[in-house]
Amino acid sequence: MIPSINNTGDRTRGLLYYLYEPGEAEEHVDPHLVASFDGMAPDPGRTHDYDATLQELAVLLDQPVQALPAHARPTKHVWHTSVRAAPGDRILSDDDWADIARRIVAATGIDPGNGEPGCRWAAVRHADDHIHIVATLVCEDGSRPDDFRSGMRAQAECRLIEKELGLTLVNAGDGTAAKRPTSAERHKAERQGRERTAREELRETVRRAVAGATSEEEFFDRLAAAGLLIRKRTAPSGDVLGYTVALVDDRTGDAEPVYFAGSTLAPDLSLPRIRERWSAAQHDPAPEHHMGTPAGPAQARRRTAAAAWQALLIIDHGNDHQTAAHIAAVGEILDALAKTSAAHTRKQLQEAARAFERASRSHVQAERGHDRALRQAARDLVYGGTAQGRGEDGATTAMVIDMVAFLVIAAAHWHGRKNHAQQAAAARQAAEHLRAAYQSAAQHPMAVLRHRGRRLSQPLQRRQAAHLRQAVPHLAEQILAEPGWHALAATLADVEAAGHEPGALLAKAVARRELDTAESVSDVLVWRLRRLADLPADASAMPEADTATPQSAGRPKRPSTGRNTPPRKTR
Repeated sequence: MIPSINNTGDRTRGLLYYLYEPGEAEEHVDPHLVASFDGMAPDPGRTHDYDATLQELAVLLDQPVQALPAHARPTKHVWHTSVRAAPGDRILSDDDWADIARRIVAATGIDPGNGEPGCRWAAVRHADDHIHIVATLVCEDGSRPDDFRSGMRAQAECRLIEKELGLTLVNAGDGTAAKRPTSAERHKAERQGRERTAREELRETVRRAVAGATSEEEFFDRLAAAGLLIRKRTAPSGDVLGYTVALVDDRTGDAEPVYFAGSTLAPDLSLPRIRERWSAAQHDPAPEHHMGTPAGPAQARRRTAAAAWQALLIIDHGNDHQTAAHIAAVGEILDALAKTSAAHTRKQLQEAARAFERASRSHVQAERGHDRALRQAARDLVYGGTAQGRGEDGATTAMVIDMVAFLVIAAAHWHGRKNHAQQAAAARQAAEHLRAAYQSAAQHPMAVLRHRGRRLSQPLQRRQAAHLRQAVPHLAEQILAEPGWHALAATLADVEAAGHEPGALLAKAVARRELDTAESVSDVLVWRLRRLADLPADASAMPEADTATPQSAGRPKRPSTGRNTPPRKTR
């Protein structure tokens, strides 16, 4: 059950008119009262004289306000909240909604009951799944209600209602979520044939413009390049104080663009909050993180996988403020990956980025600067260009998705320990989308590796299995039974051919992070080993390891004589 406290207004009749009218998309069905402050308020939805009854209801609700001297009346005196059932919940009766309305106004201090002065209010139902409560913010005795933090109080009451009525238990919020689109915005998007509202499209575009940006100029250049209309708010000194953005084709009835301030798109998209991200980069004491523009998408993805590998340590063992900064930077990585991904992984990566957006913020203050390696990786992804679906681009995409998925899961665990229920759920949802993206990205490169692994000689396969049993004895039999074992065997052979000690490198790959929760341990180890040994992620262009018969396997190969005759024997 989701309560949404809206901004206060000054026109009681105007709000009632909106609630009782059919709506721009005919979405309001059978509007009627389910409850009111005294249980006897007139109902415009159940009368033949609609206009007169609606005016009568508005006057009734406004009476305590009008009874005050003009100078004592609050300018914004109309309080409004909607209370919506979660998708999948059963349809509640009018009596159920009436009881819910009375509990919400009591919990929020609008009408506390128990002999305390309360405000006048009415609850209107015009759909199966929600109600609207309208109240005027002057009590019967002329005092103001104690509605401080009414949103949090409504949330707490809804958690109790869910348990008592057997409804979906919605994760409690902490006030850091982005504002949801209004019903008017949703209906406008439907009329225009948009999949998402203008607010949602702008939020995603601004987030992508922020990803890896290091200056105000770069940020605004990216917004302009994305085709947004931009207005900057400046001080008399010329300093930029804030900004608003609009879609070119999102207009009012007067054909004016509909602008949104960054802070109304998400709390961390206001200009001061964005500046916090790049202020650390401008005073970066560790220039070794800046390695120049990557040669292409594959190099950018390898760098990102390396940065993610290091960031896991911080999220697992760093202090909360450093961890919060890293988690926010993971959001930038996902935004950059979604922007630069090939078609076959793009949709799932976009969904992962959208889901993780909620996980990227909490009340834990991010200590910026510690996240510079991840932010640089996001920048590398943006300037590395769009990846192709096959070859080294495609294989390194699988590599980086595999590593970033571990980061997202670590973020979910951290949020869970902090009782950030919504953020933890959002991170878990993002992880599911990353798993789906990984399956698409890894299908071809892993098939190549499995084919190479099956062609290895039996002695070489046994040697790689021995390395595995020594490095991960508790997981070795599970890995050997996985479909990906042959890919891991091929990778261990490539590691050995490159001059590394397979057992030592395998131990290093295992040591940094537990593997028990991995869906395919062999896949995880493949990408870690190929990154640590600096092997091409795409093995199709590499020479194959020993594929000789068991009898000849392990012998040094003689140089070719170029003839069909056998080589000369020597004593």
